[in-house]
Amino acid sequence: MTSMTSTAECPTPPAPTPRRRPLLRRLKALPPWSLLAVGTLAGGLAGGAYGALTPPAYSATSYVVAVPSAKSDPQAALGFAQAYGRVATQLAVLGDAQVRAGVPVKALRDSVRSATSPDAPMISLTATSARADLARDMANSVSRSLIQYAQDTKGSTHVELLQFSRAVKPAEPSSASPALTGLVGASAGVLLGGLALLTRPRSTAADAARPGTVPGPATAADAQGQP
Repeated sequence: MTSMTSTAECPTPPAPTPRRRPLLRRLKALPPWSLLAVGTLAGGLAGGAYGALTPPAYSATSYVVAVPSAKSDPQAALGFAQAYGRVATQLAVLGDAQVRAGVPVKALRDSVRSATSPDAPMISLTATSARADLARDMANSVSRSLIQYAQDTKGSTHVELLQFSRAVKPAEPSSASPALTGLVGASAGVLLGGLALLTRPRSTAADAARPGTVPGPATAADAQGQP
């Protein structure tokens, strides 16, 4: 008798469920407050380091006022104050101020800011520098140059500029302290930590109830031929 062998085809085992990434498992295991704590600490340290490493800046402000002559009126003085405020940081004024301040024109252009009021014919000139005495000198130099510039055109404008208040040497820096920058950084860290908490992957009830993966049976012959 001839022996015959028949083999039954074994069904394909189901694909194994992919393992979760270790990072995701660790994130799910962290308590919710940990992200806020890490964000606050990191933001506070970064902000405090920025404030400590950034050089302090000092600001000094001088004021000049536009005064009309007998041939003009207060409304004209207000209009010319606005105009002089716009040219205060131009080369026509800063060219003379650089000699008095002892700094280049570019430094004055970058450091001095002018501002005017819509209600009063007054111009404020604020200079910022890493040195308190230099900030004072730059503000006073630009104000004197602006006054001289207005004096040269007084015959046609009938308005002159007078010194209202000289800039004084600032006693404290105008830049933020390390404590303040640290507080701002900590606040930003809390915000980022909260956003990370909202987007953190969370475990669901289906994940907890899902059974472990069972390996498929090994392939074997179902039957052997009989003589």
